[in-house]
Amino acid sequence: MLRKQFVQQNGFSTTTLDALPQDASFRRYFRVRKENRTALLMDAPPKHENILPFVTVADHLVSLGLNAPIIYVKDIENGFALIEDFGDDTFTRLLAQGVDESRLYEMAIDVLCHLHKQAGAKKINLPKYDTQRLLDEAVLFVDWFYLAHRGEGIDSEAHEAFLESWREILYDLPAAPQTLVLRDYHVDNLMRINRNSVGDDNEECGLLDFQDAVIGPTAYDVVSLLEDARRDISPELTHAMQAHYFKAFPNINQENFEQWYAVLGAQRHCKVAGIFVRLCLRDDKCHYFEHIPRVTRLLGKHINKPVLAPLNEWLQSYLPEWQKPLPRIRSQEKGKTGRSQLAGE
Repeated sequence: MLRKQFVQQNGFSTTTLDALPQDASFRRYFRVRKENRTALLMDAPPKHENILPFVTVADHLVSLGLNAPIIYVKDIENGFALIEDFGDDTFTRLLAQGVDESRLYEMAIDVLCHLHKQAGAKKINLPKYDTQRLLDEAVLFVDWFYLAHRGEGIDSEAHEAFLESWREILYDLPAAPQTLVLRDYHVDNLMRINRNSVGDDNEECGLLDFQDAVIGPTAYDVVSLLEDARRDISPELTHAMQAHYFKAFPNINQENFEQWYAVLGAQRHCKVAGIFVRLCLRDDKCHYFEHIPRVTRLLGKHINKPVLAPLNEWLQSYLPEWQKPLPRIRSQEKGKTGRSQLAGE
């Protein structure tokens, strides 16, 4: 097997390949050992994944003084890489153990402050998070979330009206500072690490899952962190972390930032609602479905803001029931297509 050959060729044992929990992608990770040392094997099937963006962004983040895993060796053609093992202390796990959330979120905000102050952050060949890309993501809401509510696909008129509402919103926004946007910046993808010596004073924030990075507005990763689709965050903590971010940028135009924060939050929640439905209907990963009520609540926090009036009008006209519970999706049941189906289909 190619996986074992790659591990053996690079001096690690294949006696045990300890699989780590899998996420929504096709990538898999295994902990491998060599004497007293460990590393993580990334196995990303080339048919579905390309590890080059991960490798490229990891090296760039390290060059900026941030804690991405060091890439020890890679095989781009076959989708393998041996990377630094940050251990098991994800922020998600630490929070479940009762570690002070303010401390962890402050560490995460400090990473963004550092990144957003780096003039070289944008000096990497990555796609722009432009209007078309934002539209392509937001439309997942009508392609999948609308389908789950109505049991049928959206018609062309409503589909185009949705896109037009978003064009109007994005067109009216002020110019935004641009930076490297990691895109999936939340507690599942952040780790507490200690590269130097033992002790809390040396805690650092390790970064994972940044292969989809783009160049875009600074507000995006702040929203991704503080409006987490998988975890409730109190308004008090949200406000405290926003204030912590603003303190690092005393000259920031807060009104403009907050407009972008609201719009990117709404865009992300539209996208994620669609993705979570798609994961269930298409991929039979129905445990994501339980997070959709949180996503719609988060969207509801922003929808009445003037900047989002076009989207609010679209929802009232075409999907007024959008905040109601979705019809039950038959988890783990498969029809002739091999996919989960809407109840009643």
